[in-house]
Amino acid sequence: MLSHHTKCKGDLGVLKAQLDLFEQGFTICVPQTEHAPFDLVAYRQGEFRRVQVKYRALNANGALEVKFSTCWTDRLGTHTAPIDKKEIDLFCVYCPDTDECYYLEPQDFGSNVSLRVETPKNFQAKRVNFARNFRRVP
Repeated sequence: MLSHHTKCKGDLGVLKAQLDLFEQGFTICVPQTEHAPFDLVAYRQGEFRRVQVKYRALNANGALEVKFSTCWTDRLGTHTAPIDKKEIDLFCVYCPDTDECYYLEPQDFGSNVSLRVETPKNFQAKRVNFARNFRRVP
């Protein structure tokens, strides 16, 4: 990756999301600003979806931890704020470990969600959000 590592990860996530959404039959629209609450707009069958893309690696337990918040740094330090779920229709999470995109409707969850990529060691299945169930846009 290039010198601004975090920015490169985000760019890769957006590119992977664009390709994956295109393969699902969407037309991709890209905003002309980086200050919109979404990274791209996906259009299909008369419906526009505002999409926020996140790049997330698996944690030590084989899960993707997704927080519905935004984070930035300025001269006063690092700041975190919850996203406005009214401004985003779809979260796309790109995972480099699986090279897959996962799609979430943020209004269906609280402040965060965990997606399991690997089977839990105790084989629990109830109340587990398996990542494979989030591969297609709902």
